Amino acid sequence: MAATPQALASNSGHPWLPSTSARKPRFFPPPYSLRAFQTTLSSSKSSKTIAKDSTLLAQKHSIGGTTEIRRLCKMGNLKEAMNSISRMDSEISNLDLETYCSVLQLCAEIGSLLDGRKVHSIISSSETEIDPVLSSKLAFMYLKCGDLREGRRLFESLQSKDHPFLWNLLMYEYARNGDFEESVHLFERMWFSGIRPNSHTFTCILKCFANLKWGREAEKAHGFLLKLGFDAHNAVGNALVSLYSKCGRIESAVLMFDEMPDKDIISWNSIISGCVLNGLAEMGVELFTKMWFAGIPIDLATLVSVLPALAEIGHFRVGSVVHGYSIKCGLGKEITLSNSLLNMYSKCQNLDDAVRVFERMGERSVVSWTSMISGYSRDGRFEEAIALFVKMELEGIRPDLYAITTVLHACSCHAAIEEGKFIHNYVSRNGLDSDLFVANALMDMYAKCGCMEFARSVFDGTINKDIISWNTLIGGYSKSSLPNEALGLFSEMQLKMKPNCVTMACILPACASISSLERGREIHGHILRSGYLLDGYVANALVDMYAKCGALPLARLLFDRMVVKDLISWTVMIAGYGMHGYGKEAISIFNEMKREGIQPDDVSFIAILYACSHSGLIDEGWRFFNIMRNEYRIEPKLEHYACMVDLLGRAGRLTKAYKFIESMPIKPDGTVWGALLCGCRTHRDVKLAERVAEHVFELEPENTGYYILLANIYAEAEKWESVKKLRERIAGRRLKKNPGCSWIEIKGRVQIFVSGDKSHPHSKKIELFLESVQRRMKDEGHIPKKIYALMNADDSLKEETLCGHSEKLAIACGILNSPRGKPIRVTKNLRVCGDCHEVAKFISKMAAREIILRDSNRFHHFKEGRCSCRGYW
Repeated sequence: MAATPQALASNSGHPWLPSTSARKPRFFPPPYSLRAFQTTLSSSKSSKTIAKDSTLLAQKHSIGGTTEIRRLCKMGNLKEAMNSISRMDSEISNLDLETYCSVLQLCAEIGSLLDGRKVHSIISSSETEIDPVLSSKLAFMYLKCGDLREGRRLFESLQSKDHPFLWNLLMYEYARNGDFEESVHLFERMWFSGIRPNSHTFTCILKCFANLKWGREAEKAHGFLLKLGFDAHNAVGNALVSLYSKCGRIESAVLMFDEMPDKDIISWNSIISGCVLNGLAEMGVELFTKMWFAGIPIDLATLVSVLPALAEIGHFRVGSVVHGYSIKCGLGKEITLSNSLLNMYSKCQNLDDAVRVFERMGERSVVSWTSMISGYSRDGRFEEAIALFVKMELEGIRPDLYAITTVLHACSCHAAIEEGKFIHNYVSRNGLDSDLFVANALMDMYAKCGCMEFARSVFDGTINKDIISWNTLIGGYSKSSLPNEALGLFSEMQLKMKPNCVTMACILPACASISSLERGREIHGHILRSGYLLDGYVANALVDMYAKCGALPLARLLFDRMVVKDLISWTVMIAGYGMHGYGKEAISIFNEMKREGIQPDDVSFIAILYACSHSGLIDEGWRFFNIMRNEYRIEPKLEHYACMVDLLGRAGRLTKAYKFIESMPIKPDGTVWGALLCGCRTHRDVKLAERVAEHVFELEPENTGYYILLANIYAEAEKWESVKKLRERIAGRRLKKNPGCSWIEIKGRVQIFVSGDKSHPHSKKIELFLESVQRRMKDEGHIPKKIYALMNADDSLKEETLCGHSEKLAIACGILNSPRGKPIRVTKNLRVCGDCHEVAKFISKMAAREIILRDSNRFHHFKEGRCSCRGYW
């Protein structure tokens, strides 16, 4: 039963208080049910009256709702505002434009795209007319919430676009998404549409220019801004400073900064970071100092900008002051600042402070871990760098590409192949091996650890190889004594990619290691055509190649033509003269280097000591050894001691050499004792050789070369029983002798010979030639040195064996197959024997040909029956 008006009227008193009879009205409708209330009125009112009252009530309710929604929007309570919209009846939920705009504004500010889309849906389904203001607000909401596609669509649908605000917002969003060119295109449209840009427009466009590295456009834009009078705007000035800095025009950036009438903290931060970015760390620190003393507030961005500059120039003390200031300002827990401090301390070689910062960090990012790994690696503490990477993974921090490449570098420097394989496994498990930077780092790690098979495997599995990939593998082959593989890969590379100057510096050592002069000349021609000769590394590699290929005059000619000679250039030339036996010329170059103001390092002294050793310059060798220690304060390394032992051993001062080894302040290695063992063979001191050999065998039990050297000493002394025992010892250890071989390059093809080899196509002619040489030598009184046959047999068999030595076969092949007068260049992998040395001298006189023989120790230039070594080999 419906309640009547009379019944309602009889209920006197406040509606929220009990009646006087303490009875509740039985038929009072719920206050929130508008439809029920309308129904109760229908029995006593006409339909027209009811409709009028209903409209008035709906309007009243709608007005109350919109007021409430606006109030909620002002409070920032989007959730309740959306709930209020949802509770409103569909027939009366058409809010006014101002309310819709309020809700959309709040959606944009909070970034709630979902709620914004709901509001847009309500607007579309209602009869609300979307005017330009509401359309603009919708576009604004979508753009601010990150829906660039829908925001752009609504923007393009606007009939009027005469205000720069939406243009600016659209440009900013494209820039934020990295599409800087589209942002610039919008600016052009805006300009040609006759809409006047404001300072925000130009700030955005200048940032786009900076990211696009448009240096020329920067100057044009600057002039344009001057004409329009926007140069006085602080934000525009700051953007110009940043633009010039990122385009590498730091002078213009500094000039712009100096001319700014009103510099704020952003201005100072921009110019400081710009200086650091352009390699002007000292200027950046100087500007920071001015900023400090000028009393300008320093914020987090300032500190993060100046710390890399302090790290670059090694200002550890100033960095410590900045660190203390950051703690006083309450910025000590900022992770970006802590990362900058880690970098600064590690680059200033104060790793202990870096460790303290790292340990005190409450939160560590991947940058924090990577900075510490890099710091350990930079300090030479490679084991700790690798251990930290493992710990990083255990703590659930996913390493980024820089962390992986950094720890791989540590593995390569430390030759930690097992740890490198562990990281390779991690890379494969996480699908990072497809990244080119990681693949190149893996190749480099394997190459530097001498595992070229693994390096080649990574190379072959890399789809998009770049120039670094090719150079890494070519350089790895060259350094791993695999020159043929390096040259083969270089030829393959030329079919797919143009080599650069780094490629040339990598491939030339391969030519040098096998004395491939013809191939080296081809590469020299390529270098000249490409204009790479001005590169210092390439020029040094060329000089080294010619020196090691026996073309010492060409090496000197190139050296003299070099515009800039660094320490490496001088050292290469000194070593070149040394290996050719021109000790006095090497000393002359060393003295000239000193006159030029170039300070020699430990490698330079190894080169000059080596030169003295191979020329018998004992007094000069001692003088340079003392100069190194006393004048240049360079502590001798094992290589220097080995040179001095070699110097004494070649001169026959074996006892003195032995005592010198015993007096060494550091423990001698196999190289040092091996140098003395070579001296024992030269001067045939069997007893001392046996004592020295025991030291060598203890230090390097797997090195076959030393066993063979002692066996040869026994054989030359005809102690065949000792030879037999030593060979049994070699067999018991399952050691394999490296077979002696020699090679010669004829008409671009390399001919290889091994001792006793008769498989060569011209072997019969070679044999006949050597027999004729042997007969002529006997006729002139030369007796074959049968001791170098190293076998217990009759004289005829020994002579036959000597004729078959590989270097003789190669020399004979060169004489028979090359034009008259052309030098013969032969390379041997082992030390040349005494008999072959005598034969080469005789052939050079008999055939009137220069013979250049490179063995494992040095070069021998045979000419007119004489050798450049003068017996020191």
